[in-house]
Amino acid sequence: MSRFVVLGHDWPEPHLDLLIEFDGVLKAWRLPADFDPTLPCPATANADHRLRYLDSEGPVSGDRGTVTRWDGGDAEWIELGDERFVVRFGGITLRGRYELVHRDDSMWEFRPLK
Repeated sequence: MSRFVVLGHDWPEPHLDLLIEFDGVLKAWRLPADFDPTLPCPATANADHRLRYLDSEGPVSGDRGTVTRWDGGDAEWIELGDERFVVRFGGITLRGRYELVHRDDSMWEFRPLK
């Protein structure tokens, strides 16, 4: 079982960071600030993060804003492909199966599965 966290980040503009544990790091995607977990949304792939970000909250070093915990919990990787991932989340708000589908370059789509 893996873990995940969704962090609200206000720098350089408000957005959410979706971080999912995989193979000793956190795979990272940027989601819109107005993310609705019941609807598809764009997701921009970011560089992997260290596991310590699972517990991040508060000011970010280097005057890069503040992060707040939006949700978090257990995650289970269901499918791992080159262009598509399916993950089951066990958070309070982000709960159930979701897929990340690669669109172009660093652009992905994040959407709930029924």
